[in-house]
Amino acid sequence: MMKKKLAFGVAIAAALVLSACSSGNPLGSTSPNPSGASATSITVGSANFPENELLADIYAGALTAKGVTVTKKLNIASRETYVPALKNGEIDLIPEYTGAFSKYLNPDADISTEAAALASLKAALPDTLTALEPASAQDKDSITVTRATATQYNLTTIDDLVPVAKDLVLGGPPEWKNRSYGVPGLKKTYGLSFKDFKALDTAGPLTVQALKNGQVQAANLFTTDPAIKANDFVSLTDTKSFFGAQNVIPVLTKTKATPEVTAALNAVSAKLDTDTLATLVTKVVVDKQDAATVASDWLKANGLS
Repeated sequence: MMKKKLAFGVAIAAALVLSACSSGNPLGSTSPNPSGASATSITVGSANFPENELLADIYAGALTAKGVTVTKKLNIASRETYVPALKNGEIDLIPEYTGAFSKYLNPDADISTEAAALASLKAALPDTLTALEPASAQDKDSITVTRATATQYNLTTIDDLVPVAKDLVLGGPPEWKNRSYGVPGLKKTYGLSFKDFKALDTAGPLTVQALKNGQVQAANLFTTDPAIKANDFVSLTDTKSFFGAQNVIPVLTKTKATPEVTAALNAVSAKLDTDTLATLVTKVVVDKQDAATVASDWLKANGLS
């Protein structure tokens, strides 16, 4: 009887493990890249939007080329989910953006210039994390409207929204409702009070569609998003530098920042500019190319793999 109970318990435990691995939670499963053994192993994570996943693939490929053992956990979620994972060691590396991450860690951070945003980020990082060299590539948040809305209300800057925001619905990721650089920050910095806020995805297809069909009249999109040009949208000028500098930057567990890892990631940053990033994102989002393949091709073309 004891043996039967033990066998039954083992079976249940095994079933639970299998269930966890098939739950669809990126933090409950791994995607290993077994390219050679290395004393250094890195788990690369990403947020839940295509550009960030692409950047994670680029970082992963650059590290693998240097003999680092890489595991990928992509499409995790927003910072509210992946930052705790970074702090507790579930992931070791994440592509970040200097200004946005600074504001997440410190709502009062100065991100008005590239230098200020980088300094603010380094000052706000937990002791267990480090930020390496930023790329010149930037991808900023924006408040974007359709051409028709821009014409109707004579909108060219975010300031122009002040007298008409009460008649407009703003769309953005769910966390924007409470983030300091979302709805509360727009009210504090620009005095904007929208008619309503509609929670959508993270500057993705739901947001684009909601803007196109009029569910929202203004939306948070990223400035490298090819949908802006494709749909003739208008991104309003941020005259008060609310969104600040947003350089792409690798944020890494400090104990994993070996010379080989640091050199590989800094080499990526040295080659990545805004136009290049926008082109790569277009290949993934518009041309529907595989992100890992796009990343690999770019690394090869730049002598990084």
